[in-house]
Amino acid sequence: MTITQLQYVLAVAEYKNFTLAAEKSFVTQPTLSMQIQKIEEELGVLIFDRSKKPIQLTPVGQQIVEQAKNIVLESGRIKDIVDQQKGFIGGDFKIGIIPTIMPTLLPMFLNNFVKKYPKINLIIEELNTQAIIEKLKSGHLDAAIAATPLDEERLKEFVLYYEPFVAYIPEQNKLSRKSLIKPEDLEINEILLLRDGHCFRDGIINLCNTISTDKKANFQIESGSFETMIKLADEGLGITLLPYLHTLDLSERNRAKLRHFEEPKPARQVSLIFGQTALKMHIIEALRQVISGVVRGAIAFQNVEIISPLPNKK
Repeated sequence: MTITQLQYVLAVAEYKNFTLAAEKSFVTQPTLSMQIQKIEEELGVLIFDRSKKPIQLTPVGQQIVEQAKNIVLESGRIKDIVDQQKGFIGGDFKIGIIPTIMPTLLPMFLNNFVKKYPKINLIIEELNTQAIIEKLKSGHLDAAIAATPLDEERLKEFVLYYEPFVAYIPEQNKLSRKSLIKPEDLEINEILLLRDGHCFRDGIINLCNTISTDKKANFQIESGSFETMIKLADEGLGITLLPYLHTLDLSERNRAKLRHFEEPKPARQVSLIFGQTALKMHIIEALRQVISGVVRGAIAFQNVEIISPLPNKK
């Protein structure tokens, strides 16, 4: 069997369709089918149950796919070793970033990084945390930036910085009279939240999980935009919480509506995440150094309390 054959097996296992797997593998469908048939004949087993729609793995096929993932990932380490020996820092590098970090962090470090490492082709994708975890484990991402800890055994985390939560409170709200606020001051049903699937939303819920929820709001909204939350707050529909870096781009008028928390400030931990058997560690380290360098001046908070980004966690 060959590495290429194993890659074809992994493609069919992922897409559950020979035609789509061939398209994603940049080969014809007959070529991909023939190569998978060869490996099945060599092993004397069926990897896929072709009678099912969509195609399913056989019980032994599931075990073969898990081992194939390890083999394909480890085979990539050979080129990685050679690149590091030659001092070459380049090639494609796929990175995922969660939506509540992408708009603020990416402009801070991207220009510096591409100038310092012009031979690296960064392929950046905005993904939610669950999609990042799945793609890291399957080898479809080299690294990611997200709120942590994630409690995933197969993933490693390099902490980049701690980013406090900041409250955006319009003048008509009673909390606007306070110079500093505490989590106990918040009412969860008064807080405008991002839609489900955002770990920043889960962090806010975890921050407020001891607060009474007897009062019910008379509207529901699902939005992935902090800007929408700010405009709704200005209309008197509640307050919202923002990550600190997002507050740096607000107008002077809107910054006057910000209220920081008393210390220890509730904050999210932002980390560079990668698989335990990660390839391209020299690129991961280069990325870590560049990001740490640019955020050091913007994020200077030390006395913080880390709020979990996981649902239903304190």
